[in-house]
Amino acid sequence: MTSEKTHQAITAVWRIEAAKIIASVARMVRDVGLAEELAQDALVSALEHWPKDGVPDNPAAWLMTAAKRRALDQLRHHKLAAEKHEQIGHELEAQEALIVPDFVDALDAARADEIGDDMLRLIFTACHPVLSTEARVALTLKMLGGLSTAEIARAFLVPEPTIAQRIVRAKRTLTAAKVPFELPRGDTLGPRLASVLEVIYLVFNEGYTATAGDDWMRPALCDEAVRLGRVLAGLAPDEAEVHGLVALMELQASRTAARTDAEGKPVLLMAQDRSRWDQLLIRRGLSALERAEALASGTPGPYLLQAAIAACHARAHVADDTDWPQIAALYDALAQVQPSPVVELNRAVAVSMAYGPAEALALVDAMRDDPSLKSYQWLPSVRGDLLAKLDRREEARAEFERAAALAGNAREREFLLERARSMLN
Repeated sequence: MTSEKTHQAITAVWRIEAAKIIASVARMVRDVGLAEELAQDALVSALEHWPKDGVPDNPAAWLMTAAKRRALDQLRHHKLAAEKHEQIGHELEAQEALIVPDFVDALDAARADEIGDDMLRLIFTACHPVLSTEARVALTLKMLGGLSTAEIARAFLVPEPTIAQRIVRAKRTLTAAKVPFELPRGDTLGPRLASVLEVIYLVFNEGYTATAGDDWMRPALCDEAVRLGRVLAGLAPDEAEVHGLVALMELQASRTAARTDAEGKPVLLMAQDRSRWDQLLIRRGLSALERAEALASGTPGPYLLQAAIAACHARAHVADDTDWPQIAALYDALAQVQPSPVVELNRAVAVSMAYGPAEALALVDAMRDDPSLKSYQWLPSVRGDLLAKLDRREEARAEFERAAALAGNAREREFLLERARSMLN
């Protein structure tokens, strides 16, 4: 195997296995930051040895063993319990010897549940509320996504040193705050789970509609968020909101191919060629939604409700078949459990489609002085669309121009300017 192919193999294995390795090592050393460093050391070792020695038959086990060996060295260095050393040492010797591969396979199978618990611990630790939102996102993509610092920086269009500093500070903060490597229990689970879901959905949204740069979408981030959501659903199978989030992301991601034209320009939902929607993702999303609804007790959560809205669109084979009254009702329910100006703005769009632009314009006008929407380009954009439907074209043009001035994404800005120009015809 050539050196380039070997590096590609290492990258692929690392992307898949990084979270498991870091989680397993973190259980040993009880420090997520240190665990990530030890896992990185194992990766560096692979980069040094595999091009010369060849890719091992079980590359994931090789990386896990190398990382655990470094963890064991760390434990010995700090003179922790000799019994712990002996137990871990026996496991490492069994994996390193590879004399009885069936035994190694049986050992991995026996510890599968433990690895699952470790992964959950890692997710909850990386998304701990003691960290800033930006730090949580960066640390999650680094530890759970296996992305390099450079890849995260490119995805969010920020300098690589900025991302590196966020990650370093995040690990230091977790250590300084003595955040335990454990699963939250009882009353603390709800808020902590909400933090995890928020981080995953933030990653997805940045990929779905990029806040800055030349491209309207960054599908790789959407893919990573969906993957993390599926991992979390497998680890927490009885949490309705986890399945709700997976359903929401898969249903939205199903539209990816139809959301831009041949030139990369945005295509809004009602104008999309629905034959280009990914039917497999739609089926998966609807299945996840059914699971969420079956698990939900009492008032549905915000991700389940948003997934139900996305499902209304997915079930409409043509735009005119969309059940807009149902969508408006779902937004009413969402506004009760997660009140926000953005939800109200989306509700106004649904009201416009269900009951007419005049009724919706009154709702939007009531939001114009909301300080949280002052820099939100979709407020003037929605208002411009409603004014255009009411044939108030000059007012609509001014709103589209104002929206374009607020847009940070180049594709989005040009799209809004085109809408403004269309009002002159």
